[in-house]
Amino acid sequence: MSTEALAQSILNGLVSGGTYILVALGLTIVLGITRIVQLAHGEVYMLGAYAVYYLCAVAGLNFFLALVLSALLVGGLGIVLERFFFRPFRGQILRALIIAVGLMLFLQNAVLVTAGGTPKATPSPFPGVLNILGVTISWERLLVMLVGFGLVAAVLLLIQRTKVGQAMVAISQDREIAALQGINIDRISSIAMFLGSALAAVAGGLVGAMFSVTPFMGGFALVKGIAVIILGGMGSIPGAIIGGLIIGLIDGIVPPLLTTHMAGIISFGVIILILILRPQGILGHE
Repeated sequence: MSTEALAQSILNGLVSGGTYILVALGLTIVLGITRIVQLAHGEVYMLGAYAVYYLCAVAGLNFFLALVLSALLVGGLGIVLERFFFRPFRGQILRALIIAVGLMLFLQNAVLVTAGGTPKATPSPFPGVLNILGVTISWERLLVMLVGFGLVAAVLLLIQRTKVGQAMVAISQDREIAALQGINIDRISSIAMFLGSALAAVAGGLVGAMFSVTPFMGGFALVKGIAVIILGGMGSIPGAIIGGLIIGLIDGIVPPLLTTHMAGIISFGVIILILILRPQGILGHE
């Protein structure tokens, strides 16, 4: 592989990694605060893609405004899901999983009935490509990478520099002690679900602008998100970032050398190897 081809593959991997991290961050935040494995997270991602499509293609809004509105709308849906579907089953892992599976199937089929199964294309916010030193990247992919990593930095600042972020950290470490310190568990859980859902919606909207929007696109995102948080460490935000970069780079570098299927095999092989050597994941805790 030439230097230019390797640089191209790494760039493609960073684009994929950016979307994987956004999905995985949402899953990690929800898991850390609510103790729920949100299996309907892929469908939340899908709803974000559809929201951006309809706001751009039908309502005629600017892509960036549509992306913000999608995050707010889908984030609001996340609050509703947490309040009325997950909160009553807090601490009941099996029942919460059943609810999540039910929501996953309901949302997927609701979109299939209302929007149809035909793939839809979100109008490109920036058509054309950029060529730098022999490396080519479309403006959409560059946008995905910049927005993705920009939001990652914003989430890290939120966690580290705000009272809400510190409350999230406290709850994820010890819920009972956090409650004794006066932290409102219900309020922070709603904020966590809003944030996680909004991140997934942004990821869906960005990917929908690159490829197409379908009712079944959430399955792939969910699998990648779960793989990332297992690799990086359950509940670890830095771990989700590292795991997303690793899997994204594998997905970018391996296909030109071998095949796309081999990239998936290698990704899960790396996960298995890491879990054998370090069962809690790269940055997870015992």
